[in-house]
Amino acid sequence: QVQLVESGGGLVQAGGSLRLSCVASGRTFSSYVMGWFRQAPGKEREFVAAITWRGGRTYYADSVKGRFTISRDNAKNTVYLQMNSLKPEDTDVYYCAADPNYTGSYYAEYDYWGQGTQVTVSS
Repeated sequence: QVQLVESGGGLVQAGGSLRLSCVASGRTFSSYVMGWFRQAPGKEREFVAAITWRGGRTYYADSVKGRFTISRDNAKNTVYLQMNSLKPEDTDVYYCAADPNYTGSYYAEYDYWGQGTQVTVSS
């Protein structure tokens, strides 16, 4: 098992930047594909980005390509989401997720989840 704790959310003006972090504890961090998702109240959890075990491949939702960057530091058991050029529509709760095998974008396939961190972008 792995436990995930996100941090770095907050309030930012449109056009600004935030960096989210997710620290993992438990089993070997490099054994997991890591993903970021977001969810607004009453809506389905939405894929944002994912990164493979050693960081060799990254995947992004079309809505964030060119603005967000996912990265990981296996020595620190941490995955990051650098968010630039933020827009009001990026306002959501952002969740970190982990799975030992799945590299796709369907949230239900990820086994482990953090508690979420709120990101609010004002216009």
